[in-house]
Amino acid sequence: MIRADKPKLLNRLNRLEGQVRGIARMIEEDRYCIDVLTQLQAVRAAVNRVETEMLREHLNHCIEGAIVSGDAEAQRTKAQELIQLLERSSR
Repeated sequence: MIRADKPKLLNRLNRLEGQVRGIARMIEEDRYCIDVLTQLQAVRAAVNRVETEMLREHLNHCIEGAIVSGDAEAQRTKAQELIQLLERSSR
């Protein structure tokens, strides 16, 4: 799938990568636990934002495309994929 916001998402992921490397340095340098935990929370929030954008894209394009196509099998497949994703995230 071609995504219009692909560069934006890749940029966010590259920043996340840098944040994680920074956290590793903080641990190597024996930085204060609360400072490390604060950075870990920031990374988790950033990952959640990327996940939300990907989910929005899936709903707006993949699932909507299956609905508009009228293909009942494609609709069931997309719905089942989404259900499985949500089940995994609730574990």
